Amino acid sequence: MLFGYLSRFIAIALLFLSGSFISFASNSIDSIRVWPAPENTRVVFDLKQKPDYKYFSLSKPERLVIDFKNSKNATALSNLAKSDKRIAGIRTSTSKTKGTTRVVLDLATSYQVAIFPLAPAGQYGNRLVVDLYDKSRPTIAKQIPKNNYRDVIIGIDAGHGGEDPGSIGGKGSYEKRVTLAIAKKLQKLIDKEKGMKAVMIRTGDYYIPVGRRSEIARQKQVDFLVSIHADAFRTSGPNGASVWVVSNRRVESEMAKWLINREKNSELLGGGGGVIKNTRDDNLAITLADMNKEHSLETSIGMATNIISQLKRITKMHKREPQHGNFGVLKSSDIPSILVETGFISNHQEERNLNSSNHQQKLANAIYSGVKNYYLNRPLMGTYFASIGYRKHKVVSGESLSVVAQRYKVSVSQLKSANNLKSNVVRIGQTLKIPRAG
Repeated sequence: MLFGYLSRFIAIALLFLSGSFISFASNSIDSIRVWPAPENTRVVFDLKQKPDYKYFSLSKPERLVIDFKNSKNATALSNLAKSDKRIAGIRTSTSKTKGTTRVVLDLATSYQVAIFPLAPAGQYGNRLVVDLYDKSRPTIAKQIPKNNYRDVIIGIDAGHGGEDPGSIGGKGSYEKRVTLAIAKKLQKLIDKEKGMKAVMIRTGDYYIPVGRRSEIARQKQVDFLVSIHADAFRTSGPNGASVWVVSNRRVESEMAKWLINREKNSELLGGGGGVIKNTRDDNLAITLADMNKEHSLETSIGMATNIISQLKRITKMHKREPQHGNFGVLKSSDIPSILVETGFISNHQEERNLNSSNHQQKLANAIYSGVKNYYLNRPLMGTYFASIGYRKHKVVSGESLSVVAQRYKVSVSQLKSANNLKSNVVRIGQTLKIPRAG
């Protein structure tokens, strides 16, 4: 009898303690996401409510300890960081405070740490973001010219990434995956071309703040930056590709306002772009670069026009002229740059196209051809393209000598002289030498 009463007393006590913990644990960690990147690892805690937290570091071994007050953990921790080199493991530990969940990140070494909460945005709720930055970033080696000339370096920026998916199509397609697929195809084309070299700003599924993207491009000494995106609108009607250059003018188009606001919202999804301040002082470099702002804009518009001429051959164009907008990735005036919207992922047909490897390749081919043609006709001093006197063009159906001359911005007489032509007649399949534009 006594044993029965004692058993019921223990059961009631345990139930009371359990109820007390639940009343303390008004918040919960619903999931944890780990995003490894070349320079940092981002860990995102998804919570039911705004996090109330404290954190501290321990050494020998290196650990980062985070206490989530009035919270319980509702997610499995094993194997969360198995693909990350910076985090050996994520586990819970005992806290002296009731209702507190203590999460420990076992680290490979010491890192520069930034921790900040993010309010709900897009498909995400409340989050706590942990960024682990390598204390020493790899240095960018100076390019050594070969045979007294260098490559034209093209930076390729695949839009969005990591916890920032970009726009999401009706069938669940993520813009970040489409942009990376096209970027990788473009990289292969550029790297196969003698005299050109591609530099990927993002090589995998991780988030890079917009300001850092421009900084990476600058560090890697790119001559031009191409940022690849996929449009979206609140309705499924709009379709077609477009190419954007920077503008400080007031944006009047409703579509332009929508797209630019969408990019700003992506910063909220990715989180904390301005939380980590870069300690390098680039003010002098940027001030000097501003003196070349007009030249950069002229280059950007010329490149945009070239790429539009290629894109319209393989896809519908939403706009047939370069568009102007204040997209963050375009605002570094020392780096000529464009933003290519490859189509509307919010349009059902174009969502299918953008997920097609064949169509992705066509888009990459068009961007590559536009970039190559631009620098062949306007070669940078000291580059391989500047060392050759002409490029080649194979005549296709419907082309005349005057059409080819207009395309490459040279005169008919220049074409005839370079090819020893006695008349204006050309035949399909004939290969012409194209002299550099004056």
